[in-house]
Amino acid sequence: MNPTTPTTPTAPVAEGDGEKKTAENAVTDTAGTKDAADRSETAGRLDKAPTESAEPADLSDGADADPDAAEHDPDLDLDLDDDTDTDKESAGLGTAAAAVVSVGLGIVSLSGAWSGRVAAERETLIGQIKTSSGGSAAQQISEIYGDAWHATALVNGIFGLVALLVGCYVLVRPAFGAPSAHPQAGWVRAVAKGGIALGVIGVLVAVGMYFDLIVALPTAAAPAAGS
Repeated sequence: MNPTTPTTPTAPVAEGDGEKKTAENAVTDTAGTKDAADRSETAGRLDKAPTESAEPADLSDGADADPDAAEHDPDLDLDLDDDTDTDKESAGLGTAAAAVVSVGLGIVSLSGAWSGRVAAERETLIGQIKTSSGGSAAQQISEIYGDAWHATALVNGIFGLVALLVGCYVLVRPAFGAPSAHPQAGWVRAVAKGGIALGVIGVLVAVGMYFDLIVALPTAAAPAAGS
């Protein structure tokens, strides 16, 4: 007889034990899957939290609440700069126009103006009225011709003096008030100096004419003896 290999007896399996184990395995798998899903969601939230916190905060409300923010607003600074530039430009145009006016007044003081002619004609008319009832030749020359000459010289001298003052104002204007970032244009100074020169010449000529220094008044000839 051949020896037989002993076998380990197995416990009998009941009919419902297989189905019970299968249900337990299914519940275990479901629980593991749910735990894995919960862990994945938690990890995603943790990863997302630093990213959201790293985003820059909205400072618009804080800027509105801060009173110093309006003081340092770059738009307001630009507006103030524009106003300042406009004022400086207006002042520069004013001095340039004044320089041109100075030259014009100096030319008028040398060439004469209609106001000077009107003043001369008025003095001539007054002289004629005074000498209409009679008068010496010297008196007629002084009243009709000399007074008209002096009136013309006076008016021309006033124009020359105004030209001189306006030209000096243009030259000394940068020394007063707020200093300008841009120096006065060279042509403005040159024109102002020209106006001053014409004004000085006009004043000198007017003074010479008024006091009969340049050309003396004509004199009447003495009457012949025995006439």
